[in-house]
Amino acid sequence: MLYQAGALKKLGRVDHQDAFLDTFALERARGITIFSKQAEFSLPHTEVTLLDTPGHVDFSAEMERTLQVLDCAVLVISGTDGVQAHTETLWRLLTRQGIPTFLFINKMDLDGADRNALLQELKSRLDSGCVDFTSTDTMAEELAVCDEGLLEQYLETGMVDDSQIAQLVAERKAFPCYFGSALKLDGVDALLDGLERYLPAPQYGADFGARVFKIARDAQGNRLSYLKITGGALSVREQLSGGEDGGWQEKVSGIRIYSGEKFRTAERVESGMVCAVTGLTHTRPGMGLGAEAGALPPVLEPVLGYRVCLPEGCDAHVMLRNLRQLEEEDPQLRVVWNERLGEIHLQLMGEVQLEILTSVIAERFGVDVTFDEGSIVYRETITEPVIGIGHFEPLRHYAEVHLLLEPAERGSGIQLSTACPTDVLDLNWQRLILTHLAEKPHLGVLTGAPITDVKITILQDVHTSSIRKAATSVRRPTAPSATALCAQKACCLSRIMRFGWSCRTSVSDAP
Repeated sequence: MLYQAGALKKLGRVDHQDAFLDTFALERARGITIFSKQAEFSLPHTEVTLLDTPGHVDFSAEMERTLQVLDCAVLVISGTDGVQAHTETLWRLLTRQGIPTFLFINKMDLDGADRNALLQELKSRLDSGCVDFTSTDTMAEELAVCDEGLLEQYLETGMVDDSQIAQLVAERKAFPCYFGSALKLDGVDALLDGLERYLPAPQYGADFGARVFKIARDAQGNRLSYLKITGGALSVREQLSGGEDGGWQEKVSGIRIYSGEKFRTAERVESGMVCAVTGLTHTRPGMGLGAEAGALPPVLEPVLGYRVCLPEGCDAHVMLRNLRQLEEEDPQLRVVWNERLGEIHLQLMGEVQLEILTSVIAERFGVDVTFDEGSIVYRETITEPVIGIGHFEPLRHYAEVHLLLEPAERGSGIQLSTACPTDVLDLNWQRLILTHLAEKPHLGVLTGAPITDVKITILQDVHTSSIRKAATSVRRPTAPSATALCAQKACCLSRIMRFGWSCRTSVSDAP
């Protein structure tokens, strides 16, 4: 796309290790995208910012974070492999975010790529609104079927105009499909033309808003917050704030607009632009700024856990601090410190990510670490309602809280509520209890894994003195403990992995 749009003078290839956006040595060595990258190109009437994301399942979290800032997506599918289980995962994420989606079916020049069979597979496994935009004979009719009002008009006039197609794409009723071969530049121009004609026009507000989707560091160690401006504008030396970490206020010290490895500085960025900002230390991927305040929870979670084996003489606490830095850049890399054993454990998506992480640790921190065999990351929940009682009674202070724990819907996480009247316990004390319940994971009693899919409700049986210390000390006893999560009413959960298997055969008549 960059080459055909005139942004690049030389066409790179992954297998030649000279792809424009695969800038890291690990990416070029393995021939895969590991980190999301940014580039810019121009169409006749549209300026486009391209965010290239990893396609490997182990780096899906990097892709998921980027989805939060997209106006539209181009989903690339192999013409020889078709729709795979991971393709369906990506489709569900695109659906969840409500992102208008174009599809490019690649490698159509290879044996085994059947256009008709692929189109039927797209319609059956992804959405019936997948329409072949390279077939002018049937395109208008298939588009009309996607909307009743448009169908009536089509039956009368026999026409569907570009604005109506763009509306269908924006509402995710139609998904333009283009077939070709990226290596041979076949079908790329048609895709670019389709983006120009049918790309939904994004709407932005007047008040400043931005969504952070990535944290990284440059070669000098400067912290970069990648974000998209979703409203208003942002200027250098402008002060930003947030409620995280107890509240913070920081100034933007610099704005960079990247294209591949290179960047240009800017004094001001407008709505719709993607940039990297320096000077912010409290930002996290998914965080909203200004009118976008609030963080979007991720869908994908780590599925494997490993113990970090440090070389002799390596300080575990120093390595923990270094790994926290990597965790900040990749929130789906979970770093867990076992205080009792003095061990560091990591939770991540798969073995390929583990290999990449080993190389990153060696390159950035100069330490060659190894890992144990690993295990599945579990969660615990309960199967029946139980009541937990937290009691705290030091000298001259007294506090007791009763909590109702109930099973919640799978995937809902921890839900907090209160059924305690304010005339029994003031609202500020109730908020304090809920804050302490939400501030850290609570461990179950079967494997010590964090609990999930539980609704916790403060009951009326709450007693406390007016001393603040007693109320703040409720934290430990109110945490779900063995009293509440008794083994008879607890169970273990593990991530359900979806696998797809298909066999493509070609049958020809015997001579």
